[in-house]
Amino acid sequence: MNSTANQPRSILQRIARQVMAQRGLLVDFSAEATAQLAGIQAQPAACGQTRDLRNLLWASIDNDDSRDLDQLTVAEALPDGKTKILVAIADVDSVVHSGTPIDEHAKYNTTSVYTAAAIFPMLPERLSTDITSLGFNVDRLAMVAEMTVAADGSVEDASPYPALVRNKAKLAYNSVAAWLDGGTMPPAVAAVPGLDENLRLQDRVAQCMKGLRLEHGALTFETIQGRARFDGDQIRDIDIDKPNRAKQLIEDFMVAANGVTARYLASKKFPSIRRIVRTPKRWDRIVEIAGQKGFKLPLAPDSKALNDFLTKQKAADPIRFPDLSLSVIKLMGPGEYVAELAGETDASGHFGLAVQDYTHSTAPNRRYPDVVTQRLVKAAIAGQPTPYSDDALTELAAHCTLQEDAAKKVERQVVKSAAAMLLQSRIGEQFDAIVTGASEKGSWVRIFHPPVEGKLAQGAQGLDVGHKVRVQLLHTDVERGFIDFKRVA
Repeated sequence: MNSTANQPRSILQRIARQVMAQRGLLVDFSAEATAQLAGIQAQPAACGQTRDLRNLLWASIDNDDSRDLDQLTVAEALPDGKTKILVAIADVDSVVHSGTPIDEHAKYNTTSVYTAAAIFPMLPERLSTDITSLGFNVDRLAMVAEMTVAADGSVEDASPYPALVRNKAKLAYNSVAAWLDGGTMPPAVAAVPGLDENLRLQDRVAQCMKGLRLEHGALTFETIQGRARFDGDQIRDIDIDKPNRAKQLIEDFMVAANGVTARYLASKKFPSIRRIVRTPKRWDRIVEIAGQKGFKLPLAPDSKALNDFLTKQKAADPIRFPDLSLSVIKLMGPGEYVAELAGETDASGHFGLAVQDYTHSTAPNRRYPDVVTQRLVKAAIAGQPTPYSDDALTELAAHCTLQEDAAKKVERQVVKSAAAMLLQSRIGEQFDAIVTGASEKGSWVRIFHPPVEGKLAQGAQGLDVGHKVRVQLLHTDVERGFIDFKRVA
């Protein structure tokens, strides 16, 4: 009989810890951080400048199993078709002060790492899932981004400020999305008088905001995100995490809140860490892919034209649209953090979101740039000097980019180890696939079911991102997360 240590979940947990260390990420909290945690019992009391907004119909919408709740949202109808949108962000800085052992751990890793069998939180779980989490029916300190949204989806007036909030309903993306699309109302919504109407108002406003961003060139993507599904300790499948209306609602409000924060810091002549996606370097290949589908893109990068192409392809071929999305995303290149210093206005913006003023501020329980941004905003509101020098912000931005890349590689490698487990009994089988990477280092493909990526060990000549191929599974290595295919057609 296999011991517990030889069960698939335990194997993946061990692999995850090994890969974390190999990628230079801290696996465990230090003794000093643990000692600091023992002395934290609760958030501090609200100060005199903190607004009491506990009476509002705040609700969180997140994954079914999420406990590190960073945001709450609420809406209020105004005259002339306008709407006030409030986004409450967990006040992590009130508990985790700069330079303390817990902060140093968060500053080093810069992000929580989510793998199939284990989570490596940026903050100790007693903080991120309790004391600084905007949990159901508890009073919590938050930083609120308040904005007035016009009928066309544009943000007119906006400001951040500290507040005391209370989450009236802990909701999940899938059930809220199903209800918004005409299904059954979630019991947690029905239990709070007026919440159903408020959420529908939020949904209408979010749709308008998204529509305006699309007009300005925001890109429409639909990628396939694989997530290992366990039955006890046994891995059964790789499930696909699909977009839905509730996820889009939160995404649109978070994009807006991040813009509010960035513009506020700029108005106060404060520096900031911006999140950017640069103009695609491989635009020529994107143009080529569009041309193969009968669509002519301009020779110079143009997000509006690209989104017109993506929108038409989604309508014409919805089944293969996730594959097209993946190809374009790969060719656009990764996002990165950069420091925008006081008075500078030359940040590259976010090509995929069609916004120029964009920072990360809405997930401080799991992203360190958001904690830094929170400290900057607090100092700006209080009329205090910036808590970070220009050099410190520049170094932090570069470090956060590197560590985020390392974290994504950990998550991908553990997904591959889980996929290798799932496929190890299917050596020799053939699959339809799409080329997801092509460089001097090698070529990679993703098969359609299960949605697994692997290296094209044979037959990669002449292939580029977006090409469709038929492949045969040659080899799997669970420990290293290797899956090798050869091209057969």
